[in-house]
This record gives sequence, structure tokens and C-alpha cells, in this order.
Amino acid sequence: MAKKDFYEVLGVNRDASEDDIKKAYRKLAMKYHPDRNTDSKEAEDKFKEVKEAYEILSDSQKRAAYDQYGHAGVDPQAGMGGGGAGFGGFDFGDIFSDIFGGGQRGGGRSNVYRGSDLRYNMEITLEEAARGCEKQIRIPSHENCDACHGTGAKPGTQPKTCRTCGGHGQGRMSQGFFSIQQTCPTCHGSGKEITDPCHKCHGAGQVKTHKTLNVKIPAGVDEGDRIRLAGEGEPGQNGGPAGDLFVVTHVKKHSVFERDGKDLHCEMPISFATAALGGEVEIPTLDGMVKVKIAAETQSGRVYRVRGKGVKSVRGSDYGDLMCHVVVETPVALTERQKELLREFEAISQGDVATHSPRTKSFMDKLKDFFG
Repeated sequence: MAKKDFYEVLGVNRDASEDDIKKAYRKLAMKYHPDRNTDSKEAEDKFKEVKEAYEILSDSQKRAAYDQYGHAGVDPQAGMGGGGAGFGGFDFGDIFSDIFGGGQRGGGRSNVYRGSDLRYNMEITLEEAARGCEKQIRIPSHENCDACHGTGAKPGTQPKTCRTCGGHGQGRMSQGFFSIQQTCPTCHGSGKEITDPCHKCHGAGQVKTHKTLNVKIPAGVDEGDRIRLAGEGEPGQNGGPAGDLFVVTHVKKHSVFERDGKDLHCEMPISFATAALGGEVEIPTLDGMVKVKIAAETQSGRVYRVRGKGVKSVRGSDYGDLMCHVVVETPVALTERQKELLREFEAISQGDVATHSPRTKSFMDKLKDFFG
């Protein structure tokens, strides 16, 4: 019977990504796994079919050959690891590593690992966060050793095929029904063994260094926001892709403003006379000074909103507002003449407290009610 198309078996398109293929495989492998279908020959056959399709399509070279020549372009035994498990016992190595995060890729011949993600904490000012900026950072990195050109072997020599796994990068351990796939302990999955390591990198093929990166901070970022630099994390292993670098922003405390999302808040001290009579005061914004009209009889705690003088939204073009919290300032260091005028004012005001000081009148009434 002719084999089904491997893409059809997994239920994915021919342009499916590696992650799409892996997700489809996980779903079908769990569905048709023999442990879940102990009495179903059909499920067992389907499980073998799904596994074979995944072993071909998850290997970039085999997939390319299959795409060009079909089933004739791939060795039907390529994904069986030399027949170590056959189907007398199900191969749990691939199932466990793929479904439970073993990190294995490449059709079972080598362990290919994505590099780890890195985090960089960057401190910026409120002005930089509001307007956006560009920063340079210096981070630790790795580069190919210039002595061995990344091979890890002493100059003039080459890595040899691993004597333990024969270059497969993995071995199988069978016991009765089970066949478990393990990373080769000698070459750690690379399939190569370095008998005479490079003196500069000690066989690693890479040396530690530092690199400088430009980071664009978009306008509107806030405390704890992350900026992703793809591929700038730790390098992968055995040809795997590099991880990402995440720059986490931390906004310094400002001497004037406090931020709440897109809005800014600040205190606005005004004089006793301005609070009583009204007037105009200048207040700072991130774009310079602006004037705010103060209504007569303004009390401490009143908030004046200056629209559009907050922070730009990081995901839009709209701006927040500046919220000015009034603080009526008590005059200090008074001259004798000033004290005399205030005593005169107080004496005049005492004649009609209910009219001139409604809060005081209300407070006194509450005290009388409280004490009966």
C-alpha cells in the first residue's frame, strides 16, 4: 500500500513551521499512543505512521529531500536510529523528549538546543521614557575561537566521529518492551569527539567576549516594560538558534512628577492670596513651562488638569494629562507689618465665620453634635 503524504498524516500545510509540525505531532502522538489504545491495532498503526512522518519533517535535510523527491528521496529507516527499537517496543525517547520538553530536534541524530534568553536591566529617566531614546549597552557574549575557527580542535587537527555513538549523538537503551533514547555521554549529542582540544578555547570552540548593542527605547515605555532583541541571547548548541535578549526598563524617580500610566501628577504650591483671590501661576511640564488659571477661593487638594501634557501611549499616538494638585502654602518668616495685617484680617473674619470659613463652621458643628 502506498504511503500517505507526510504533511497529510500530521495535518499541516507544506509551508508549516517547525513549531507547527511539533505541535501537530505532540497532539497526534498523545491521541494514538499505545498506552491509551491498548486493544486497537488501528491506533498502533496510526502511531507508527505519525512518528515516521514527524521524524522526516522535523529534520531539515530529510524534509528538503522529501519535498523534492517525495518518499523516494528519504531512507525509510532514517528515523529509526539503526533499528534499535523497531516496533517490538515503542520508542518512548522521542515521545518523552518532545512532549515533556527534552529539547531534542533534528530527527533523533543530534541534540540541538536553542540558546538561553538573557535579561538586561536598564535605568532611564522619566524624560527618556516619555520621549524615547537610543541607548548603548555592553553585554557578555561568545564568538568563534580564532585559533581553531570554532571546531574546538587543536589547529591542524579535526574532531573525530564519536567512538561511543558512531556520530549519531544519541544511544538507545532497550529493556524488554521499552526502548529509551539518551544523549551520548561522550560527545554530549554533537556526534563529534575532540581528542586534541584547542589550547585557547579548551575544546569549546568559542571564547567569551563582550559586544555593544544599540537599544531603541520607544516613547511611552513604563516601569518593567520589556524590549526584545531577537537572537542576542546566549548562543545555541550543536547549531541551534541563539536565544533572545530582553531589556527591562526601570524609570528613575523624578524630583517633580509622579507617573500613573499615561498621566503625570505634581504638586502646585500657591500663595494664600492667590488661593483666595484667584490668579495665574506657572507650572513645569516635560515640554517647558505653562500657565494655569487659579479660580478664586481655591482650597488645598483641588486638582487642575492640563490636557495633553502627560506621557505618550507606547502603543498609540494619544497623550495623557498633567494633574496639578493644589497646595495652599502658609506664609513663613513674616515681618511685623505682615503679622499686623493678618491679625487685622483674622479679627474681621471672626465676625462671620459661616460666610468666610465654611469648613471651619462645618467642623465646629460636627464637634458640637459629637459632644452633645
